[in-house]
Amino acid sequence: MYWGIALTGSSLSIFKGGDRLVHVPLDFRMAVDINAPAERVWAVMRDVESWPEWTPTMKKIRWLDKGSLAVGSSALIWQPKLLPAKWKVTELDDSRKSFTWETRGPGMRLHARHWVEGAGNTSRATLSIQFSGPLGPLFERLTRKLNDRYLALEAKGLRERSEGITASTSESGSSNGDR
Repeated sequence: MYWGIALTGSSLSIFKGGDRLVHVPLDFRMAVDINAPAERVWAVMRDVESWPEWTPTMKKIRWLDKGSLAVGSSALIWQPKLLPAKWKVTELDDSRKSFTWETRGPGMRLHARHWVEGAGNTSRATLSIQFSGPLGPLFERLTRKLNDRYLALEAKGLRERSEGITASTSESGSSNGDR
């Protein structure tokens, strides 16, 4: 019996004999520092339906069930250069300001985890996606540049939207301070 390691592109597989024991997919990740309290950034991040207003990577988001972001809820998301996808929320922790949702395609699963950490009046938001499944590495390779670009645009949009909201505009409902 032999052990083997295969590194292909950006994924790692460990084999024992002819069987693959472990496959570690690439985790795309983008962190951005934001000059706004974590509560404000989390409010922007949590308002998923408004994402198309502040990031060009989202054309439209529509919840498929009542309410908003909650474990078990699903949304249909239209993005440029991608097919519409149904995303299901699998984790939500308001106290830690994080959520995870996933979508599936033939032979692959895509997890997206987003979270906010704060320190006083500043925050760090992290956006991440991870491919898994037998065809996950293939989808990861095919969409690598697009994923890097989209995460950067989303991080930039989140920062600008969060920094542009002031206490007076969020309380009055005005969008004059929004970008």
